Amino acid sequence: MSPRAAATDICAIVPCYNEAQTIERLVTATRRHVQVCIVIDDHSTDGTHEAAARAGARVLRHERNLGKGMALRNGFALAAASGFRAAVTLDGDGQHDPEEIPRFLNAFEQGDIDIVLGDRMNDTASMPFARRQTNKFTSWCVQRITGLPIHDSQVGFRLIRLDTWQSLQLQCQRFDLESEVLIKAGRQGARMAQVPIRTIYNGTETSKIHPVIDALRFFHLLWRCRNA
Repeated sequence: MSPRAAATDICAIVPCYNEAQTIERLVTATRRHVQVCIVIDDHSTDGTHEAAARAGARVLRHERNLGKGMALRNGFALAAASGFRAAVTLDGDGQHDPEEIPRFLNAFEQGDIDIVLGDRMNDTASMPFARRQTNKFTSWCVQRITGLPIHDSQVGFRLIRLDTWQSLQLQCQRFDLESEVLIKAGRQGARMAQVPIRTIYNGTETSKIHPVIDALRFFHLLWRCRNA
């Protein structure tokens, strides 16, 4: 089968913070599948935005660190203003393989789908134990509140229709935004699909998730949504 041409009506959005070591390769690989890659540099101090620009990304740089949630919100605002139909999101640290983007595009195009989620939970051997258990627990919570069989609620590798994104009344600004999207989209009847993806950890990553503060943000999100 010949490779498909890079999509023109679907872009990529990459929120990142201090990812100069990986972002140039990621942008180059991503642009083989979608022509436009939007990088939101959340006030990195290591030259991330210069590396992304060298690879041909559209770069939006925050003047101060605002969090992953705000990086995604600003990335989707730029994608909507540019007229894209949907956006694929990837993390900038190399934990997502851009060569798997066609799985998301195919799932999106073959069905009446609003959100396509990556699913790492059948390939967890390289996932740190604490991360694996946390993901199982948070996914269970999101399933309970939405009634949807979401396997991997914390994955950042997703495709989201712009109309769906714009219909959500989002409040979160940090890592909890990714759960907020699923909860609010699920509650309003968004159609979701899941595609298997690789779990990539090389043992050198330093998580930017604060185990206490971000856990509290997640529980506060659940409390707000259950009482909304």
